[in-house]
Amino acid sequence: MTRPEDHDEILGKAYDARLMGRLWAVTRPHKQLVLISLALFPLTAAAELVQPYLIKVAIDHHILAGDWIGLSRVAGLFLLTLVALYALRAGLAYVTQLTGQRVMHDLRQALFAHLQRQDSAFFDRNPVGRLMTRVLNDVEAINELFTSGVVAIVGDVVTLTGVVVILLSLNWKLALVTFALVPLLVLGAAYFRLRARESYRAVRLQLARLNAFLQESLQGMTVIQLFAREPQEAAAFAGLNGGLRAAQFRSTIYEASLYAAVEAIGSAAVALLLWYGGGEVLAGALTFGGLVAFIEYTSRFFLPIRDLGAKYTVMQAAMVSSERVFGLLDTPPAITSPPAPSARPSSVARSVAAAPAVEFRDVSFAYPGGDWVLRHCSFAIGEGERVALVGPTGEGKSTIARLMIRAYEVAEGQVLVGGVDVREWELRALRRQVGLVPQEAFLFAGSIRENLVLAGDGAVSAEELARALERAQAARFVTALPQGLDADVRERGVNLSHGQRQLLAIARALIYNPRVLALDEATSSVDPESEALIRAAMMALLAGRASLVIAHRLSTIQNADRILVLHKGRMRESGKHAALLAAGGIYARLYELQFGRETA
Repeated sequence: MTRPEDHDEILGKAYDARLMGRLWAVTRPHKQLVLISLALFPLTAAAELVQPYLIKVAIDHHILAGDWIGLSRVAGLFLLTLVALYALRAGLAYVTQLTGQRVMHDLRQALFAHLQRQDSAFFDRNPVGRLMTRVLNDVEAINELFTSGVVAIVGDVVTLTGVVVILLSLNWKLALVTFALVPLLVLGAAYFRLRARESYRAVRLQLARLNAFLQESLQGMTVIQLFAREPQEAAAFAGLNGGLRAAQFRSTIYEASLYAAVEAIGSAAVALLLWYGGGEVLAGALTFGGLVAFIEYTSRFFLPIRDLGAKYTVMQAAMVSSERVFGLLDTPPAITSPPAPSARPSSVARSVAAAPAVEFRDVSFAYPGGDWVLRHCSFAIGEGERVALVGPTGEGKSTIARLMIRAYEVAEGQVLVGGVDVREWELRALRRQVGLVPQEAFLFAGSIRENLVLAGDGAVSAEELARALERAQAARFVTALPQGLDADVRERGVNLSHGQRQLLAIARALIYNPRVLALDEATSSVDPESEALIRAAMMALLAGRASLVIAHRLSTIQNADRILVLHKGRMRESGKHAALLAAGGIYARLYELQFGRETA
C-alpha cells in the first residue's frame, strides 16, 4: 500500500536551475559573505596546489644537490603554505557556515510567519509532523547545500582545474597517462551514483515511516498501555527499524564501493605513473622531483572525485528540500484581510446600536470533500444578549463558532459582526472583537503567567491578573501552587486537570476582553465541583457582552436569554427554556433524554 509519506520522499534532480535561482534570491541579502567565499576558493586552491611544486623544488634543486641551506628555506616556505592553507580553510568553513546559518534563519522565520497566516483548513489538510519537517529538517538540508554541497563542489572544480593545468604544464605526456583512466572512473562513478540514489531514496522512505509511527505511538502511549498493546507495537517498531537498518546498510555498501573503486583507479594511476614516469626519469626527460610532484597532484585529482557520491547526495537532498520549502511558501493563505478593510473597532462601536453583535444570514458551509454541515442557517445575537446553542453531536455547533472568527470561509450567505461582513474585517481586528474559548483549552509550555499575559495587547499588570483569576474562580488553585503564577505548565498543560485548564482559559478570555464571545462546550468532561466553578466563572465572563454558549449539558444553559436548536444543519427552534419544553419539539426530546440519563 502506498503511504502518504512515500509521495513526500520522491527524489528529483541533484541540480535544478529554477530552485537554485530562488535560493540565490534568499541568499542575496548575504551576498557579501558569498563574495568572500568566492574570493577564498582560489586562494585556498593555490595554497594547496603549491605544496607538491615545493616538494619538486626541494628534491631537484636542494636534496639531490646537497644544498641544506636552500632546503631549509623551502621547508620554511612549505610550512608557511601549510599554515596559510589551514587558516584559509578555517576562514572558508566559517564563512560558508555563517552564510548557511543566516539563510536557514531567514527561511525558518519566513516559514513560521507564513504558517501563522494560514487558515484552519490548511492545518486540517497538513499534519503537524510534516510541517515541522519542513521548518526543521528541510531547512537544515538547505544549510548542508552551503556547507557540504555546492560550496564543496565549487572548491573541487577550482582545485581540479588547477591540477589539470599544472599537470599539463609539467609534462603533458605524463598527464595524458593520468587522464587515460578518467573515462573508467566516470563510468564507475555514474553507476554507483545511480545505485546510491535508489538506496538513498529507500533510506528516506524508511525514515519517514519510522518517524510517523514513532510520533503516533508516543502520542497514543496511554491507549497502547490501556489495551496492553506493548508487544505488538514493539514488534511493529522493530520491523520498521529493521527496514531502516537494511536500507542504511545498502546505502553504505554503495558508498563504500564507490570509495573503493576510486581508490583502486587512483592506485592504478600511480602505478602507471611509476612505470611510465620512472622510464622518463631514467631517460632524463623527467626529474625525480617532477615524478614525485606528479604523484602528489594525482592524489589531489582523484580525491574530489572520490567524494562525489556524498556531495551528490547532499545536492539531491537540498534540491528536494528546496522544492518542499518553496512549495509551502508558495501556498497562499485562503483567508486574508481585504486590501482596504471597511471594519475597525471604532466604526463598529458606532454601529452596534443599529445592528446585531453577530448575525448569520442564510449561511451554508461544508468542509472540503465533505457533506454540507450548515444549510441556509440564519440567526442573530443582539448586543449584550446571551444565546445558547444546542443540538446533537456533529450538527455544526463548533463550526458556527469558528465561522464567527472567520477560521473558515462560508460557502454561501454572510456572517456579520457589528453589521459588517467578516470578509470585510481586518483579521486581527475581527479576532480582537470576537473571542473563542474552545472545548479543549490549549496551554503552552511555560508558566501560568505567560499563558495569561499572551491575551493582552501589551503589559498586563499584577492587578489585572489577580482580578481575572478571581473572576474566573481560578485564584484558589493558582495561589495553592508552590510558585503561584510562575508555576510550571508542561506541554499542553498535562500537569493540570481539565477543569483547571478551562478556568485558566476563561481567565485568559477575561484579560483579552472581546466584545463578542463564543464558548464551546466549556463544561464538558469535568467533575461536578469543577463544573460549578466553571459555571460561576462563565457568569463573570459573559456579563455585559454578546455571547454564544455551546453546550451538551442542558442544565447549564437554562437561564440563557435565548436557546437555539440546531438540527441537520438548520436552525429548527428558538426560544427560552420553558417555552421550548412546552412546545414538545427537538429541544424537549433532548431534555428528556438527558434528564433520564442524569436521574438513572
